[in-house]
Parts: sequence; structure tokens; C-alpha cells
Amino acid sequence: MSITPVDIPPRLHVVQHEITLSAEAAGRDPASVQLVAVTKTVPTALIEQSILAGQRVFGENRAQEAKSKWPELKERHPDVELHLIGPLQSNKVKEAVALFDVIESVDRPKIARALAEEMAEMGKRPRLFVQVNTGEETQKAGVLPAENKDFVALCRDTLGLTIDGLMCIPPFDEEPGLHFALLQKLAGELGLKELSMGMSGDFARAIAFGATYVRVGAAIYGARPPGDA
Repeated sequence: MSITPVDIPPRLHVVQHEITLSAEAAGRDPASVQLVAVTKTVPTALIEQSILAGQRVFGENRAQEAKSKWPELKERHPDVELHLIGPLQSNKVKEAVALFDVIESVDRPKIARALAEEMAEMGKRPRLFVQVNTGEETQKAGVLPAENKDFVALCRDTLGLTIDGLMCIPPFDEEPGLHFALLQKLAGELGLKELSMGMSGDFARAIAFGATYVRVGAAIYGARPPGDA
């Protein structure tokens, strides 16, 4: 299905309505859940329509792609909040600190140290989430659950970083609720209030386990081209 700008407002409305229903079913205030509209590979025209339809929080997977389209969009719409939700390479840290309002994929000491240095240099402090590899998948980024507490302590106590929350991407072939419950538990142990979890196919489950941010792309912008990671 080819998505056009005119399709975006009703598709956004459907997702926002489902978020409201899921929050109410979980006994939560719908306002406690923010929709992060994921715009990886999404053209500027569709993003612009999302903004005009009222969406204000967006997520990009790569700093390089974000740099190619978001500076102009943010100049036109300064109240937009942009999240980095994909892996961050050390050579892209400067770009990420300059462009993103929230970096959700802090996942190893090298990146944490680079962020601390760049944030001090630039005088800009994007909000930070630690990505947890809840499935302990060797091919996936993220801190192992058993190492999460020590890693957050390194960020906070040694590097002076403020960690706002945790993020995870469950294995595609496992029950996501198990991973959402684990992330909720890990956050609770550290007194972290923010949880970024849940995507197009499972955000209702994530909301039931306390998600404060859900990352939705396909349900708004359609499926990505075959072969796109």
C-alpha cells in the first residue's frame, strides 16, 4: 500500500485512539503515554503532514538519516521532540547531541563516556535512556539485564549523566510481555520513571506494563520496503 500525505491524519488518529483505549484498560491516564512516530525512511512530506496533524514526538534510527531531513523540519517546527532510537556509533555522537532531544540507545561505556564529553563541550544535554538487551541476543545492541544496574551507576556516578529511563526491543519470536515486565522491574529497582517499549504490533501490551513511550512507524506510515532493516 502506498501511503500519501492525505492518509497520515486518519492513521495517526487510529493509533492515538488505540493508545488511549490501552491506557484506560490498564487503569492509566492516556496522557502518561507518549507516541513516538518512527520516521525511518519516511519522506519529509509525510513527516510534515504528521506535524500538521498534531504529532510532536518523532524517532529516527540513524543520526545520518536524521541529519539529512530534520534540521529544516525542526527550524519550521521548533516544538518538535526528536528521539534517536537506533544504535549510536561513537563517530556520530557529536551529531547526535546536536540534533536529538532524547537519545534512547545508550548501550555501552564507550558511548556513555563520549556522550558525557560531547555534552560538556556543547553545553547541551539531551535526555538519555539506557537500552537493555532483555533477550540477551548476541546480534542486538543493549546492556545485559544483569549488568544494567552497574552501567546506570557508571553513567550517573562516574560520568555525571542523568538517565531518565530504559528502552528495549524484545526478540521478535518471543512473548513481548515477558520483556516488558523485565524492563519495568529493572526500571523500578533504579527509580527510573520512563519506559520506552512497544512498537506497532505490541504497544498495547507495553502500555499494560507501564510504557511511557511507544515507538510506532508501520501503523502510521506503512510497511517499509522489503529488505530494509
